[in-house]
Amino acid sequence: MKDYRDVIIRPVITEKSMKLMAEDNKVTFEVAKGVNKIEVRNAVEKAFNVKVVKVNMSNTKSKPRRVGRYMGKTQAVHKAIVKLAEGDSIDLFGEE
Repeated sequence: MKDYRDVIIRPVITEKSMKLMAEDNKVTFEVAKGVNKIEVRNAVEKAFNVKVVKVNMSNTKSKPRRVGRYMGKTQAVHKAIVKLAEGDSIDLFGEE
């Protein structure tokens, strides 16, 4: 079994993820490539001491971008949207 620090890279903080967190008790994380739903579930439960109800995974491919005459690509991201049990929550900002 992988350590939870190898599975979860960082939380995704966007307007859409904040709306999901407020309305549906869902938290979005960027996760390592090659991990599955079971590994993400175990990592979140161990890291934050919460009960996970459901995990949805998403692969975002890189897109070409241009700055002046230079071409490049955005980073490909592997995301997991984790639904927490009723009454559980994860404090991403360290507020009390």
